[in-house]
Amino acid sequence: MLRFAPSPTGLLHVGNARTALLNALLARRGGGTFILRLDDTDTARSRAEYADAIAEDLAWLGIAPDAIYRQSERLAQYAQAAARLKAAGRLYPAYETEDELELKRRLQRTRGLPPVYDRAALALTEAQRAALEAQGRRPHWRFRLDHRTVSWDDGVRGPQQVETASLSDPVLVREDGSFLYTLPSVVDDLAMGVTLVVRGEDHVTNTAVQIEIMDALGGTPPRFAHHNLLTLPSGEGLSKRLGHLSLRALREAGEEPLAVAAAAVLVGTSQPLQPVESLDALAALVDLSHISRAPARFDPQDVTSLTARTLHGLPYDTVAPRLAAAGVGGGAAFWQAVRGNLAVFADASSWWAACAMAQAGDVAADDAGFLAAAAALLPPEPWDGATYGAWIKAVKAESGRAGKALFHPIRRALTGRETGPELASLLPLMGRARVAARLRGEVG
Repeated sequence: MLRFAPSPTGLLHVGNARTALLNALLARRGGGTFILRLDDTDTARSRAEYADAIAEDLAWLGIAPDAIYRQSERLAQYAQAAARLKAAGRLYPAYETEDELELKRRLQRTRGLPPVYDRAALALTEAQRAALEAQGRRPHWRFRLDHRTVSWDDGVRGPQQVETASLSDPVLVREDGSFLYTLPSVVDDLAMGVTLVVRGEDHVTNTAVQIEIMDALGGTPPRFAHHNLLTLPSGEGLSKRLGHLSLRALREAGEEPLAVAAAAVLVGTSQPLQPVESLDALAALVDLSHISRAPARFDPQDVTSLTARTLHGLPYDTVAPRLAAAGVGGGAAFWQAVRGNLAVFADASSWWAACAMAQAGDVAADDAGFLAAAAALLPPEPWDGATYGAWIKAVKAESGRAGKALFHPIRRALTGRETGPELASLLPLMGRARVAARLRGEVG
């Protein structure tokens, strides 16, 4: 059982996609279960439109969760867990304001001490607590750490240990009674039977805290694996709030989902960046032990290049539904003819228009006579892949032209472009009447 637990507070970026894909692909390869769990307990920042966008982006990548949960619908379970921790003396009320806490942290830094919470709230008497509440203060609730060494064997980083005495007791419940990320995450991982948590290395310290909370609740922690983080080419970290490399922007730019997925998974690993034919093929390349410990720079230009390379290798059966939806005909013959010249999938539509739609031949005045003569030499149909070779040989013999003077005017007249797919493949798709009309400068 693996999970992806984003907060619906912005658009997913490629760094989020890295986490989602690693979890989904490992579940797919191992015959496990992959769940999407929306961390939407922060009602001030969570938005329904972002939740919808997350589902849309995952679907675009080809990820179909086996189940979807919203933490905002599971508040009763978190309240029960909080009550158990309070009864066990592990969750205690603290009354400091944020300004007071910041002052404490500044004083500790000036003394050369780490800015760790001093547990002053544990020394409060019942009378002192009552007095604070009489002033209108409401407590937030902190988890009392054991101050022990927490160890685990990380799937990416190997043996890890964190001294929880070096950490502040984490706040699990806010003053208004709402839950911060940590408690819902722990409760749900235990309740849902999550067996492996794959997430960014910025959660390594959180892991020690979560293991302690799981132990306090009598649960068995899952295995953990913390992958390196993706950055912009400048080295700057990615941000949902700032919209860095969002999946929506990449989709709107025409990048292939398989190319985005391959780049998100393979950048920053010992695997070369390479096109894949399917998510199953990408899943076969995933090896957590091959992920680098260093941050990985994600260059959008790599995705652009990978999009073209991906398209060049996709078989017709894979793209047939997309071609049909785009109104592109020609079947496998057309796809085989043009795929090597595509930068983005939308280019297929323009090449289909060049083959099948009415357009005037691009005929320069100096070439008009040559092209009219070439039209007269067109063989009768049916045409196949050998037709172009035989025809161009006859045109060359009749005109005396060769090289660019022979080929360039014909390509311009038939396609309106300087370069493109092999004309030997395009001619049968265009048909004799259209080819003849364009060579004569007419609409064909």
